[in-house]
Amino acid sequence: MDFADTARRAVLLVAASLSLVILTGCGQDQKQSAAPPPPAVTVAAPVQRAVVDQDEYVGRFVAVDSVEIRSRLSGYLQQIHFTDGQMVKKGDLLFTIDRRPFEIALEQMRANLAQARANLAFTEGDLQRGQQLLQNKTITEQSYDQRTQAKNVAEAAVAAQDAMVHSAELDLDEYSKLRSPIDGRIGDRRVAVGNLVTGGTGGNNTLLATVVSVDPIRFEFTFDEASYLRYQRFASKQNGGGVDGGVGVALKLIDEDDFKHTGKIDFVDNVINQSSGTIRGRAVFANPGGLFTPGMFGRIRVPGSPPYTALLISDAAIGTEQARKYVLVVDDGGVVRQKYITIGQIDGGLRVIKDGLAASDRVIVNGLMRARPGIKVNAQEQSAPPPPPASKNPDEAKAG
Repeated sequence: MDFADTARRAVLLVAASLSLVILTGCGQDQKQSAAPPPPAVTVAAPVQRAVVDQDEYVGRFVAVDSVEIRSRLSGYLQQIHFTDGQMVKKGDLLFTIDRRPFEIALEQMRANLAQARANLAFTEGDLQRGQQLLQNKTITEQSYDQRTQAKNVAEAAVAAQDAMVHSAELDLDEYSKLRSPIDGRIGDRRVAVGNLVTGGTGGNNTLLATVVSVDPIRFEFTFDEASYLRYQRFASKQNGGGVDGGVGVALKLIDEDDFKHTGKIDFVDNVINQSSGTIRGRAVFANPGGLFTPGMFGRIRVPGSPPYTALLISDAAIGTEQARKYVLVVDDGGVVRQKYITIGQIDGGLRVIKDGLAASDRVIVNGLMRARPGIKVNAQEQSAPPPPPASKNPDEAKAG
């Protein structure tokens, strides 16, 4: 093989290598120029429906009536007629004080009354005889006046002894038997049978038990001055009165998820607390089953506005940027835009949007991790969620 053939083969080998490099480079450029498809997201239009602004407060239940059972009389406790914690009716017998000392006192008062009446009969007869003697000038007018005065004193003594008899009868028949003054639930006995009970109206009288009413029951809470003004104006437009004119409220207990107990505001205090700037409100609730107990915590929801049409979206579509809330929307060109919003309460599982969102916006509700402001996405429409079911209040169901 001569030198010319060797050179020719070398030139061909170099040309083939260059062609391979050029073809390889073109393939890589084509691969790099092929852009990835836009990410797929799901969008939905805001839901429009009528809502009412609701404010929530924490408060406690209090009994409508609460009575401490104390004796008017001092004596030894003879009998207890109830079981601790049972429901009692007005007039039910609760305690009996040993009646024997009061029976003796009554007999003594009756004997004193009989003595006073006998003395009155004598003075009346003496006065009648004095009238005849005065006409015959047998006694002086002074003696007659003395007999008249004696008769008046005897009448007063009879009245006093009669009152003492009534008092002794009251002690024996009424005060020695302690009855429930209200319907409600009684607590536990504070004194056992055989103990001395101190009675009277002083501060040392013995507490025997406590009875609290159960149905209905009240719920007390406090709210600020601005809310008070807003409620007053709202109630004035609604019923022409104040917030204590029967504004409907809802309540839930600490182990419940929904505000399923309904009641009405029946009282608002007449003074705003100067130290806290709050005012006390009170609502009343039916409690036929005795679920609510005085002292129990609860959360109450108070309407703070008339019904209005609002935009609502899923809470999962809302993002947080420091202290601001935002949503991602897709414009007509398929580009993601960020919108800052002002949120309200949860209503029917959706979040009320106060400001920053339009009814025509397409809000990203799925695929938020793949969306960024300014990029183009493949938006797929989501069907509108069904309206929330009308929740039936169990209290109303029981009443019905």
